[in-house]
Amino acid sequence: MPKGPPSGAEISSCASRTTPPPLLDVEALFPAIAPLRREAVRLHPRRGQPGPRDSSVGGAPAWPAAEAWPHCGDSHPRTRFAPVDDGVAQAMVPVLQLYARDVPELPFPEGTDVLQVLWCPFDHEAGYVPRPEIFWRDSARCEPLVEEPPRPVGARDDYLPDPCVLHPERVVEYPSWDLDDEVAEELEEAFEEMEDRAEEDGSPCAYWSHLSVAPGIKVGGYPSWTQDPYWPTCPGPCGQRMRHLVTIKSAEFDGASWRRWVPVEDRSGAGEDGWSVFALPYEERNALQCAPGIMLGDMGGMYLFVCAHGCPDMPFRYHSDCS
Repeated sequence: MPKGPPSGAEISSCASRTTPPPLLDVEALFPAIAPLRREAVRLHPRRGQPGPRDSSVGGAPAWPAAEAWPHCGDSHPRTRFAPVDDGVAQAMVPVLQLYARDVPELPFPEGTDVLQVLWCPFDHEAGYVPRPEIFWRDSARCEPLVEEPPRPVGARDDYLPDPCVLHPERVVEYPSWDLDDEVAEELEEAFEEMEDRAEEDGSPCAYWSHLSVAPGIKVGGYPSWTQDPYWPTCPGPCGQRMRHLVTIKSAEFDGASWRRWVPVEDRSGAGEDGWSVFALPYEERNALQCAPGIMLGDMGGMYLFVCAHGCPDMPFRYHSDCS
């Protein structure tokens, strides 16, 4: 549930968010990486008051009037993120709602124009994180909820996203953990030389933190893995590697990556020498770094995948990791 009203620092007054361009031309410096470029959609969640007809993180979704709200009847491991009474089905909570008008890159099945992600906000054996479910909807068949969705009993704030408005932005990515080992070894010396030159020029720049994969909550591109990659295989007839759909991360940046990935609009005083996002007051920085207020493991993430090869009902899988 929301952890109190958003402060002035948490409410977005900007209509968009813009990731600064990379300090260096990745494809000119490392031609071997050029064919691996992908486009991702950074969602840039910021605390706010999204409506049911808005794309959002943690907002109340539009919902089919005749469809009951989903509950989780799983047994849960006995962790500090376990329900008080594991014999009672627990209400799932809205995590993400994306309309095709905002993120047309999603692989919407025919007749749908909304993706909704809900999860059970208690640990599950698979990864000891919430268990998500996805729904592809036709918005014409969904209505604003007459009442707030039911709330799970005893869920901790770490698994209950605060309502956030979104600012979708397209960015180019290159692989980080997904970079082939042989290519990474061939480029290791070039990466180090680039970092040394950038450090000497007073503009720190590292391939892994600043030039490869965008952190945070996003659609498409490469998963921003915290550990070794894990690409699930479709359980359907095709049996092929699944497509990365969405990454849900605990934070939008860390102590290194902020230099590239904090949006221009959020760099208050960025023209001053030595500006750092970590010099901001805690509440202001937290509103940028962890706006939805979720924490998956130790600053970890969840990655959602779907079949991209035409299997019936577009099979879905997820994976999680942490630091």
